Amino acid sequence: MNTKRMRGNAGQALIETALMLPILLVMLVNAVNLGYFFLVVLNITAAPRSGLLYAIVGPSSPAATNYPAAGGASTTTVSYLTQQDLTGALYNPAANATVQVCSQVIGTNGSGSALKSNCISCTGGTCGSVNSGGTGEIPDADPEAPSFVLHRVDVGYTFSPLIPGWPFNLALLSTSVCNAGGTSCTFHRFAEMRGM
Repeated sequence: MNTKRMRGNAGQALIETALMLPILLVMLVNAVNLGYFFLVVLNITAAPRSGLLYAIVGPSSPAATNYPAAGGASTTTVSYLTQQDLTGALYNPAANATVQVCSQVIGTNGSGSALKSNCISCTGGTCGSVNSGGTGEIPDADPEAPSFVLHRVDVGYTFSPLIPGWPFNLALLSTSVCNAGGTSCTFHRFAEMRGM
């Protein structure tokens, strides 16, 4: 009698496994994509901050150098160093990331308490014209202008999830940074600090 019951249940475990395997696979792929999403978020959050610190330290450094240049192909510009900060963990930041640097080195507009720094946007080593738009906005005037001027670094980065397709990006589809199909996501982060 036991052998008869065992023969009837012999395929049950195989059928249960076949039914659960796709669900487990979708959950695993969603976890991988969500992990990559957070890796991108961490890098995009850190890059403007480190670029801004480099932009603002110039005259306060022990060498008392000038503020560094905002954009261009030189390896000492703020935009280049911000792009390099992204390079360690992100795919192709030179083409997919736009860095906007607002610094008094580029110039200022306004006067008195309405003094604001000008901005320049760069993708890779190519920069646009001053105040030509870009990923962010021109910073507000500092509350203590003209004694202080706000410097700002904006980073915009567009990426595709590691594994594309809507069933594999269920967690990403609920965010406002990804498109409806889950094929691309765009992040924008910025940091502001005052300079004298």
